[in-house]
Amino acid sequence: MNGSEHDEPWNGKTRNGKAMSNKPDATDPIATARRVLDIEARAINELAPRIGDSFAAACELCLHCKGRVVVTGMGKSGHIARKIAATLASTGTPAFFVHPAEASHGDLGMITRQDVVIALSNSGDTRELVTLLPLLKRLNVALISMTGKAQSVLAEAAQVVLDIAVSEEACPLNLAPTASTSAALAMGDALAVALLECRGFTSEDFARSHPGGSLGRKLLVRVADLMHTGASVPTVGADTPVAAGLLEMTSKGLGMTTVTADDGRLLGVFTDGDLRRQLDQGIDVHAATMRSVMTADCKTAEPQMLAAEAVHLLEQFKINALVVVDEQQTVVGALNIHDLFRAGVV
Repeated sequence: MNGSEHDEPWNGKTRNGKAMSNKPDATDPIATARRVLDIEARAINELAPRIGDSFAAACELCLHCKGRVVVTGMGKSGHIARKIAATLASTGTPAFFVHPAEASHGDLGMITRQDVVIALSNSGDTRELVTLLPLLKRLNVALISMTGKAQSVLAEAAQVVLDIAVSEEACPLNLAPTASTSAALAMGDALAVALLECRGFTSEDFARSHPGGSLGRKLLVRVADLMHTGASVPTVGADTPVAAGLLEMTSKGLGMTTVTADDGRLLGVFTDGDLRRQLDQGIDVHAATMRSVMTADCKTAEPQMLAAEAVHLLEQFKINALVVVDEQQTVVGALNIHDLFRAGVV
């Protein structure tokens, strides 16, 4: 009995005469999560009425910055500052993060007179940031502060103050930076997006700074970069027997063949799906010609079309391949869904 011979039987409700609860004696984690989200959402919503002249002034400083925007912060604010710098840099505002403690030991040399500094501190009195203030003033560097205290050392030293104060943290002890860091991050995003729109930053500009990501591939890769060209494009004439057309389809491996005029203009296509439909109708592949079985009104792409647009065409019309033509409707290439998969566009 594992040393429990004298224990009373446990029926799920009592043991040794003590009541047992089916619920753990702890705060409901679901209720806690909802409370945290409610507090943080409220903290962000409270920022909206504060967007005014100071925010516009911060945008002006960043827009007219001849150097780079340097974002700095210590501790949790440092993590947020690093993310804000990354968002700015990827949306058209050259920016980087400087650790304030490292700045006092040499990294201050990364900041030039032409830069703008954005300093984050909820208290506004973070020692490592305060240490930098006289040095930044000596360089005559424009300073934007994001702080929760308008009457703080950091706020008083800044040309522009962005108020990110919160009424409470989501932490039940009201100590751990939670709502305050969410508010700071949201203010940083608001600044980055406002600058993006002021600069007329486009999706192609965004893609150029993200060439390795899936978004970059979708916005930068064009049909001309992926299409098969020359002898690798399956091509037959309109009077070619269907049997010979099938051999061309098989040898090129694109699941289709183009049907062209003598001058290379596209007349139609013949696909694996067309073949199945024709066989169901009892076609004689040796007697019939490609002209009689091809699809004349076929979907095509242009070489400079974005590969993502080609994907949209394939999905919209439920086809697996596209013929690529120039302005004169001359066949210049072909590609199928597998080419787009290999390129990581799909």
